[in-house]
Amino acid sequence: MSEEHYLELCDGPVHFEHASSVNNVFFDEANKQVFAVRSGGATGVVVKGPDDKSSVAFRMDDKGEVKCIKFSIGNKILAVQRTIKSVDFINFIPDFPHTEFSQECKMKNANVLGFCWTNWNEIVFITDQGIEFYQVFPDKRSLKLLKSQNINVNWYQYCPETAVILLSTTVQGNVLQPFTFKNGTMSKMTKFEIELPVVPKPAKLCLSERDIAMATIYGQLFVMYLKHHSRAANSPSAEVVLYHLPREGACKKSHVLKLNTTGKFALNIVDNLVVVHHQSTQTSLIFDIKLKEPDCAVNTHQPVLPARSIHPYRIPLSGPAVVASQPPAACQLYSSSWSVFQPDIIISASEGYLWHLQVKLPPTVHLLQDKGKLMDFLLRRKECKMVILSVCSQILDGGCGGEQSSLPVVATVFDKLNQVYKEYLEAEQSYNAAMESGPSRGNAAQKRPIRTQAVIDQSDMYTHVLSSFTENKGVSHKFVIAVLMEYIRSLNQFQITVQHYLYELVIKTLVQHNLFYMLHQFLQYHVLSDSKPLACLLLSLESTYPPAHQLSLDMLKRLSTANDEIVEVLLSKQQVLAALRFIRSVGGHDGVSARKFLDAALQTGDRMLFFTVFRCFQQRNQRLRGSPAFNPGEHCEEHVTHFKKLFGDQALMKASTV
Repeated sequence: MSEEHYLELCDGPVHFEHASSVNNVFFDEANKQVFAVRSGGATGVVVKGPDDKSSVAFRMDDKGEVKCIKFSIGNKILAVQRTIKSVDFINFIPDFPHTEFSQECKMKNANVLGFCWTNWNEIVFITDQGIEFYQVFPDKRSLKLLKSQNINVNWYQYCPETAVILLSTTVQGNVLQPFTFKNGTMSKMTKFEIELPVVPKPAKLCLSERDIAMATIYGQLFVMYLKHHSRAANSPSAEVVLYHLPREGACKKSHVLKLNTTGKFALNIVDNLVVVHHQSTQTSLIFDIKLKEPDCAVNTHQPVLPARSIHPYRIPLSGPAVVASQPPAACQLYSSSWSVFQPDIIISASEGYLWHLQVKLPPTVHLLQDKGKLMDFLLRRKECKMVILSVCSQILDGGCGGEQSSLPVVATVFDKLNQVYKEYLEAEQSYNAAMESGPSRGNAAQKRPIRTQAVIDQSDMYTHVLSSFTENKGVSHKFVIAVLMEYIRSLNQFQITVQHYLYELVIKTLVQHNLFYMLHQFLQYHVLSDSKPLACLLLSLESTYPPAHQLSLDMLKRLSTANDEIVEVLLSKQQVLAALRFIRSVGGHDGVSARKFLDAALQTGDRMLFFTVFRCFQQRNQRLRGSPAFNPGEHCEEHVTHFKKLFGDQALMKASTV
């Protein structure tokens, strides 16, 4: 069997001039842009982003080597660092002056380590002595210091998604001080310490910038620490330690990912999965922190799947020397020239490509044998619906080389699907109730729940799984019925109203295999819930199973909202008097159509039955209107004529006088 690659580099990568033809390549994590900078005379800059709108090319005066270059959000203002003391700015806003202006750091003897844009006109300088938060005024070509903080800084990391800057402080660099930025304000968060491996004295281990990354996983911000193998600590392999960094409160060590090997690693986050790349084996591991051991203060995780390499990627050849039949060149995966950025960016400076890493779900199905765990894994992924439905089909009929699963496994899968389904239904119900009651004081506007692909409803299961499963001749009908009833049991367990087409599927399967005794029991003990469509289906089965007629009638009576349907059923069976008795018993006799009953009586060919029904409605007319005659609007003229023909004029009921 060929190797299953569950990671791939996305199609349509960002292509830029590779390192051999430019002086420097920079990546801006906030805007997801690559800057290819070529010096000599004037500095040429080509900016490539995720779309054409964010791509731009320009020239600027050569005032020294570019150490860092980034656009503010929306490509409005360009910031360029050329020295360790200042940052230069160029307006890219139309009708604003394009002349460069500069800002030196305020702290004396401080060196600028770098800068981060937190808004289109707000920027943070990070120096070795602290941070300085500025507002930029492009029209005045000046900056205003909003706030600063003195603190010794070794290095920093920035998470643009949450606007949090992490500063490394102290000699060993393992005390981290986070700051958060929002709407022109800078807030100091609780500092915390990274636990470093123990090393023999007098050696001291320092925390490296390369071993720290920040990313949002399942909506929460984590600091990820790549803790390498330490002989002194008797640790046989490396691990990734996750520290949860809340907006308020202390940062706590919350997850440990066991890598079970040593060497050089890099981290990405893809679809809320932590992806760990291992250079020497040229493979990657994935971890899901939601698949955790219960009742543990710190959750220890093993890889969800076996290590696999990223799917091979071929780079199309270009240029005048390329022959049409020449195949694309294979990209060197896990290259030493690769740079990895959060959450899912991989850049090859040597080949001039930026890729987004993505997870392919179909290959994971065969690599994760525990179906319950597989379902937990798939339900948390974005593009999961069709893969989940495919897995359901496979565990039921053993397709795609798989084995048919046992009923307890099927039950577990159904329960996991219906739990997510129920949570969505409750959220939708809560939202609708809030909309009907109107906005309440003190409560923020409630957002409509988003229906993710993880919501697998009854229609999905019926269309893509159950209907074809019941037609599979290679599966035992006993197993088919058991599976259908298991799905209905699961829906009932989560108090989800079962749709009538699922009951119809059960009935059709029972009838197909002549299991009428089981059908009778299911209806008698209300395993199949009453509904008009179900009653109509039972009626259609009367020729095959005569008791189905009475079962249908009983069901319609229990519904109490199906009086018209019951009358129609009885009339269609020429049980006209039974229909009259029923309509009287429910108090509907005064409003029913006389013509409908007279037509039915006429079709029976029974003279006395027609007489009885005709006389019954004459009596009704007399009671309601004081005359036995039919109104013209009732369209009973032909019935009156037929009555006279059979019994004579004298048999017509005369109007009584008071």
